[in-house]
Amino acid sequence: MAIGLGANLDDPRGAIRRAAADLAAGGLEDRQLSGFWVTAPEDCVPGTPDFVNAAVIGSWRGSAPELRALCKEIELRAGRPAAHSSREARVVDLDLLLFGNQEIHLPELTVPHPRLRQRRFALAPLAELAPDWRLPPDGITVAEALRSLG
Repeated sequence: MAIGLGANLDDPRGAIRRAAADLAAGGLEDRQLSGFWVTAPEDCVPGTPDFVNAAVIGSWRGSAPELRALCKEIELRAGRPAAHSSREARVVDLDLLLFGNQEIHLPELTVPHPRLRQRRFALAPLAELAPDWRLPPDGITVAEALRSLG
């Protein structure tokens, strides 16, 4: 499974490191954290600071909704409000990008992340860790998806 992490307030690198550690403490096994990627905000309100992005991969014994719940709990503990705009700066953001080769369509969760293939800031850190992982439904690799962005 793969989680994308982003932050652009206070100490973004520290927030991402803490979130990755919290994922491991919450049951994510064999955790690997990518390097940090600084990217300009996309589709955010004017004046939003640059983001620091990373990816985490690992093994998870529970369900995808359980992992999503852990991600939301980590965001809340870090100080991100439960009700928040995706267009604003944030202390930390965790998005479930992939859950094995599964396609999941639930009201609260879609996997693969619906905009993963359009987001260089998510694909680049993920490609650092798992360039050969295949994306459902067509099996394109993470590296191929990244290259397709030009």
